[in-house]
Amino acid sequence: QSLALGLDVSGSVDLDEYRLQLDGLAAALTDPQVASALLTGVDRPVVLAVYEWSDESFQRLLIDWIAITTAAELEGVAQRLRDTPRQPAPHTTAIGAAMLYGAALLARAPACLKRTIDLSGDGKNNSGPRPQDVRNAAPLAGIVVNGLTIGDGLMDHGDVTIGELSAYYKAQVIHGPGAFVMTAQSFEGYAEAMARKLLKELEGA
Repeated sequence: QSLALGLDVSGSVDLDEYRLQLDGLAAALTDPQVASALLTGVDRPVVLAVYEWSDESFQRLLIDWIAITTAAELEGVAQRLRDTPRQPAPHTTAIGAAMLYGAALLARAPACLKRTIDLSGDGKNNSGPRPQDVRNAAPLAGIVVNGLTIGDGLMDHGDVTIGELSAYYKAQVIHGPGAFVMTAQSFEGYAEAMARKLLKELEGA
């Protein structure tokens, strides 16, 4: 299984929320249950890549494809996430462009039976191609897109509620067999929600 994890770092994400997101992903990956699930198939290991995104011109690769075969490799990935400093990112939210970037990443990943883009976001698309148009485009063929919606930052998106945002992701963003949306009420709850999400994705591997 190849997992491309895309993190929303648009203008509604402040520095504290940025750290909660990256440190939260590090915590989720090293959660004992998640780590165990990641390390069960060492003959056919899970390969991971992590990127952040905001508008259609901004996608930043944080961790290029790495096969998770040992606990030390997994801890190395987590430490790199903890050590990643924030770079200034544009304010707008380009989900469609983030999906296309994830598809391009997966196109050069090691061959895997299951290919997944895992998008975290705290707002609706407001720049670049629309996600509902992108998900049916050729680059996304055979790729599952799952979502993790985050309740913080919604005031910057016209007072959208977390329920509305999750419904939007379900209707317009997710794609492929078994695709789902997980919800974190706040960035503080991100690590726990991401751990649950990764477990669900890895169970199906």
